[in-house]
This record gives sequence, C-alpha cells and structure tokens, in this order.
Amino acid sequence: MKLLRYGPSGAERPGLLDRQGVVRDLSAVIAELDGTTLNPQQLGSLESLDATGLAAVAGSPRLGPCVAQPGKFICIGLNYTDHAAEIGAAIPREPVVFLKATSALSGPNDPIIQPRDSTKLDWEVELAFVIGTECRYVDEVQGAAAIAGYFVCHDVSERAFQLERGGQWDKGKGCDSFGPIGPWLVTAAEIRDPCRLAMWLDVNGRRFQSGSTQNMIFKPAFLVSYLSRFMSLQPGDVVTTGTPSGVGLSQKPPVFLGVGDTVTLGIEGLGEQRQSVVASR
Repeated sequence: MKLLRYGPSGAERPGLLDRQGVVRDLSAVIAELDGTTLNPQQLGSLESLDATGLAAVAGSPRLGPCVAQPGKFICIGLNYTDHAAEIGAAIPREPVVFLKATSALSGPNDPIIQPRDSTKLDWEVELAFVIGTECRYVDEVQGAAAIAGYFVCHDVSERAFQLERGGQWDKGKGCDSFGPIGPWLVTAAEIRDPCRLAMWLDVNGRRFQSGSTQNMIFKPAFLVSYLSRFMSLQPGDVVTTGTPSGVGLSQKPPVFLGVGDTVTLGIEGLGEQRQSVVASR
C-alpha cells in the first residue's frame, strides 16, 4: 500500500495511490497520516479497504511530506561503505546519529531553498522509514516489526554550515526544505527486502549517485534496536539511513548546488522526487 498526503502546504489531506496510479482521498477514513494512524491495527484496516470506493483526486495535486508532524527526525551518518570510502572516513563501529529539525520537512517536489550565506549546498539520496510502534530497548526482531513503512528522503546538506562553522552537523542539516520525504510511504509488508533496493540521484540530468541499499553498514532493524537504547521511539518518528557515494563534496573538484539547478532522485519501488533550487527570501 502506498500512502501519501496531498494538497497545499499546511492543508494536506491523507490519501493513497491505487494500483492504477490514481490518487484516492482517505480523509473520510483517517484524519491524518501521522503517529496516530501508523500503528499495525490502523494500517491493517487501511489494507482491507476497497480503494475503488474512495473518491479519486482530480488532476495532479501537490504532494506533501508523506508523514505529518513526526516527533523526531533522526539521521544516520556514514552508513554506506562506499560513501565512507569516498570521503576517507573509517567504517563506523557504531551508528553515527544526528537530528534534522522537523521544520526541515518538505514535499517530494517542493523547492530546495538555498539558505542565506550558503556556499556548499549538497545532495544525498537516502532510504528512510517511519516508526509505527513505540520502542524502548527492543531487539532486532521487534525493531523490524516496529517499522510501519519506507520512503525516499533527500538529506539536503549545507557542507560549509555542517563542517566549517563549529559544533556538530545539525546546522548544515536542518534548514528549511532540507528534508523532502515521499512521494509516498510504502508499507513495510510491500517491501520484501529493504536492503536490496537500487537508488540514484541526478543533478541537471547528470547521474551523480548510483548505489544500492545493499551497501548499508547498519540495517534498518538494527538501527531501530540501537536507537531504542538511547531514546524511546514513538509512532510517527522518521529515521533516514545514510547515502551511497557520489555526493557533491566528494567530486574532484567538488560540485555544489545553486539557484536554478534541478535534482531528481529515487529508490526502487519507492518512487521519485524532483526539486529545483531557489533563493532564500
């Protein structure tokens, strides 16, 4: 099942994408696609719906973030062997954990806003997932069962803010529009193996990232278990799992995004995103 949110920013409605590619309105069934509706019981009820009985949405509506109002937006850094190698970093012994501001969330095709004073705007295609069941000190089997679904995340990064302005990574990761998620949330039952998905990213039509989730160092089920040792995870929390090689920072010479550039990215079975870079107001 592919779940989504559509409509103007701040006024999105829940929906689903049927097997014919038609967006269907879910607002008569659930109020929102968030932590209150991503539990196994509610997802089971949605799976049993006859989608043809739901109203079709006309036209091509804007798609919003596929999860509304997550309590946490957790990120895992240096989680691909090829990405660690390209930047000369050692393979982490434990997951590198940082947070994006939840205000960074945006729709999959919304513009990327280049912040004021930004000079090194970069890209990262990532597999993300959302928690459906509260977790504290869970094992990997329980961790896998707690994942409600998977989706594409673009971990937009400002490398000068991240690496040259002191402190930790968060300053370069949490700017407005730096967390496009979607286009839709694919329920975990539909993803046979999240660790065998092709992923890619193009800038202005040139392929920069072409990888696979096979190269993840720490897999999703382990990440849920690991994170639950340090913080409780609640339904609706979003976790994004790192990027393969090919980021702008690692190009020789480095390549960064500027106003007018277009980024397209996708993951096998999870859909595609497309964003253009605009200037901050």
